[in-house]
Amino acid sequence: MELRVLAVGDVVGNPGMERIRKSLRWLIRKTGADFTVVNGENASVVGLTPRQAEDILDAGADVITLGNHSFSKREIVPYLEDTDRILRPANYAPQTPGRGWAVYETRFGPIGVIDLIGRCNMDYGPDNPFLLVEKLLKKLDTRLILVELHAEATSEKLAMGYMLDGRVSAVWGTHTHVPTADIRVLPQGTGYITDLGMTGPRNSVLGIRPELSIARFRGDLPERYRWAEGETKLEGALFTIDAATGKCLKAERVETWD
Repeated sequence: MELRVLAVGDVVGNPGMERIRKSLRWLIRKTGADFTVVNGENASVVGLTPRQAEDILDAGADVITLGNHSFSKREIVPYLEDTDRILRPANYAPQTPGRGWAVYETRFGPIGVIDLIGRCNMDYGPDNPFLLVEKLLKKLDTRLILVELHAEATSEKLAMGYMLDGRVSAVWGTHTHVPTADIRVLPQGTGYITDLGMTGPRNSVLGIRPELSIARFRGDLPERYRWAEGETKLEGALFTIDAATGKCLKAERVETWD
């Protein structure tokens, strides 16, 4: 029996939320996805509110993952304690609220999802994700395991993919908001892509109005980031997995736009 996993790139601002509300359930039907993971940490540009989380789940997501903006909206903190459907990076300090991994019962059997954050150029000084994931894999008694690495460096994501090749069903990266062209099944049967891309304004710099990013790189006086307007897109990946073995059979990019 084949399991189809849809992974959706970082949702950015109101335009990204509108795209999720408009397209996610339709995309799930079109792709035949059985299990859907959405990165929602930029739904407010920085952070996720409980209302936004509920909207993403209502739109069809089974799990929401977070990253370096996990706690930027403090009202999400109690919500993280009450649900296992929103994951913050597992390698944050153990006293931080919420959880970084969970197992979900499905008709294909239990599916484990692990959310990790990279260490290269990230803010919080997290624990080593490579060492932590080894410990977590020993706790997961399932063949179906999905791993997200929210990281800046492509080399860090690639290294994680190869380290976990043949040991998990799929590894994907988020955070840089630009889809990479390296989606494939690794030699030992793990689906992989370095970055899913993003969900939000199509004509933007990572979801932000281009003129604001240009001004920052020019060295102009700083101004609060605001999302771009206009056409929107949804970017992600679809992994087809053999539910009996946990091996990925096919990995392909997914994209929709206005």
